[in-house]
Amino acid sequence: MYAVHLEIRGLEKLSFRERQAVVLKESGKSQEQIAKKLHLSPSSVATLLNRAKGKGYEIVCIIPEAEFGLGGNEFDEEDPDS
Repeated sequence: MYAVHLEIRGLEKLSFRERQAVVLKESGKSQEQIAKKLHLSPSSVATLLNRAKGKGYEIVCIIPEAEFGLGGNEFDEEDPDS
């Protein structure tokens, strides 16, 4: 299992409630789960997510290079002195 780092860019453009909904959505929660957690109706959650989407946030997924077999010495440049 590897550690994936998710970064949400553009959160500063969103309201507090939009941020909450986006973070929960990008954590894998359904709209129904988000609604229950935030004590909102599912339609209110849909509105928050649509507004957030319109403001243009983006998700960046960072996966360590070692997970693709790119880490380690086998890919380092050869030392010309050896």
